[in-house]
Amino acid sequence: MVDVAREAGVALRTVSRVVNGDATVGPAFASRVQQAIDRLGYQPDERARQLRSGRTGTIGAAVRHIADAHPVLRAVDEEAREAGLTVVAMSTEDDEVREREAVMSMCRRRMDGIIIEPIADGHQYLQPEIDSGLAVVAFDRPATGVEVDTVLSDNRGGIRQAFEHLAAHGHRRIGYIGDDERIYTGRERAIAFRDCLNAAGVGVEGMVHPGPIETARIGAALETLRGGPDPATAIVTGNFSTTVAVIRALGSGYGGTALVGFDDFGLADLLRPALTVVAQGDTEIGRTAIELFRSRLAEPDRPVRTVTVSTTLVARGSGEIRP
Repeated sequence: MVDVAREAGVALRTVSRVVNGDATVGPAFASRVQQAIDRLGYQPDERARQLRSGRTGTIGAAVRHIADAHPVLRAVDEEAREAGLTVVAMSTEDDEVREREAVMSMCRRRMDGIIIEPIADGHQYLQPEIDSGLAVVAFDRPATGVEVDTVLSDNRGGIRQAFEHLAAHGHRRIGYIGDDERIYTGRERAIAFRDCLNAAGVGVEGMVHPGPIETARIGAALETLRGGPDPATAIVTGNFSTTVAVIRALGSGYGGTALVGFDDFGLADLLRPALTVVAQGDTEIGRTAIELFRSRLAEPDRPVRTVTVSTTLVARGSGEIRP
């Protein structure tokens, strides 16, 4: 910076103000400094800037499966880049120990905050970090044992949309296969489906199958739903992974079974029939998470907020198959 100041014929403080985006620097001075920067190939030292400001400009993101397509993480990354922030993501693989290791690794690197897709039963270990100024935003499910800003999907409303869509197309025997109920979203969606069955006056026994996303378990659930004297004519799946497993098991044309999946995904419209889905507002969830994060940095003592994002039923054909 001393070299740039000498080259531009300005004070060192002026260079600092230009580098840090101070809009009060006059255009003529700013232009001279920028020309000197370009000539000398100067690059600001981010580590020094971080020491001065106490901010790193980075966000940790702990998500379930980083190897899979993750539309919310993509939205978080895009929104963060617009705000001049960098996202560093790690995968937890639905493992509580791995989640804690990932989160604490981010804390040790003194990131400005963490956006987390929680999996553990308790997140009290984050309280000392939060007390020290770490901004934390949970998405898809709430963190437990700590009060942090949270962005959720309308899980119960989405399940009602799927159930009502199938019922409107003449289905009375509608089954559900979903995620493990130890996971917040899996629990919320299974509860909502049971409520739908009860409201419709249909027995719950044998119609609701939550559990781990395993081929054998899902295959057994399908056999139960499609067997017996009064089989299910329609199925709601609780998330993307379950939907894919069910489609593989049912085969081409879904075996005449109507199907609505929770979560939209690429190529869903190219299946035959095209897949009807309950789409989460992934972009809205990502945008809201970054908004809450930036608000927390600006006002550390403001009240904690929880925002619920609506779902949308996208009818494409598979849910319109009649019994």
